[in-house]
Amino acid sequence: MANGNPSQEVRLFQFNVLTQYIKDLSFESPNAPRSLEPQTERPQIKLQINVAAGGIQGQENDYEVMLNIQGRAEKADLLFFRFALVYGGVFRMLDVPKENLHPLIMIECPRILFPFAREIISSCVRGGGFPQPALDPVDFVALYQRNLQMQAASTRQA
Repeated sequence: MANGNPSQEVRLFQFNVLTQYIKDLSFESPNAPRSLEPQTERPQIKLQINVAAGGIQGQENDYEVMLNIQGRAEKADLLFFRFALVYGGVFRMLDVPKENLHPLIMIECPRILFPFAREIISSCVRGGGFPQPALDPVDFVALYQRNLQMQAASTRQA
């Protein structure tokens, strides 16, 4: 019973993180040791982040969500380092209303995964001999909305 009206039943949904993992990871510093020399200013790290998701065969309520994060740090003609990380998680969702499922998978799941992915990237950069990078949080709502707009535009052009 919700708001005193027995016809409005409140259904709670379940959202669980089953596992998280590195699917693929690479780090390159092709210009070392030259790129390791002291710099007057830190190079900017350029990031590209994509989110992909899909159901898991045979598991009706389980979804695999993948963060694909690529980055590079360069200044002028010198590439300091580049990295690529595919970081995944498996999430179980029960009784989620159909209209909420896609945003939950494409916004909340990546939001949960990102801090762990950021730590992995930071460890690789530090291990490569560079100062710890400052990777800002990602606005997954804006990323989701931008992707929806791009899909709508491509549908209109087709």
